[in-house]
Amino acid sequence: MPQFIRAFVAVEAPPETQSAVAGLIARLRSARFSESPAKVTWVKPGQMHWTLKFLGDVSLLDAPSICAAVARGAAGMQSFDVEPRGVGAFPDLKRPRTIWLGMGDGSESMTALQASIEARLAEIGYRPEARRFRPHLTLGRVRGQSGLAELSERIATESDFAAGLTTVFDVTVLSSDLTREGPVYEPLGHVELGP
Repeated sequence: MPQFIRAFVAVEAPPETQSAVAGLIARLRSARFSESPAKVTWVKPGQMHWTLKFLGDVSLLDAPSICAAVARGAAGMQSFDVEPRGVGAFPDLKRPRTIWLGMGDGSESMTALQASIEARLAEIGYRPEARRFRPHLTLGRVRGQSGLAELSERIATESDFAAGLTTVFDVTVLSSDLTREGPVYEPLGHVELGP
C-alpha cells in the first residue's frame, strides 16, 4: 500500500529575508489590544516560503515524477531578484484570515516560473489553480474573531514594509507533516535555476 504525503512546490525564503520578516512579525505581534488579543499562528522564520503549487496528498511513489515535472518547468529559467514588500491580509484587512507579505520587483519572474511549473504538473495530472497566482509569503493565520480591529490597524501601518532585494536560485518540492507544534517540512527534491 503506497504511503501518502502532503506535498507542495515552493521557493524557500533565504536567511536575510527570514531575518527581516522575523522583525516585522515581532512588530505585528506587539499590537496593543483593548479587548482580548487576536489569536494568530505566526510562521517560523525557517519555514517561510513562496508556494508555487500546493499538491495536496500524493503517493510517495509519485515524488520522482513530480520532481521531474518541476525540473522541466524550471528548465531554461534564470535566477532572478525579488523584493518582498507590502503587508496585507486575505480576504481583506477588515476580515484578516491570512496575513501576508507581497512582492514588488520580481513578481513577474516569479509568476512566470509558477506558470511554467504548473503547466508541467498539469501534464501529469495536477489541475491548475482556478485563482490567479499572487506571489506572497504567509506570515500568520488568524484564529478566532477577537482583536481583529487592532490587528488590522497594525497590519495597515506596515503596508509599505520592504524586506530588501534577494535572489531566487532554486525551487524545492517539499513534504509537509502537520504536528501539534506546527508543520514540519522535508525536501523531496531541489531544482536549480540557471545562472
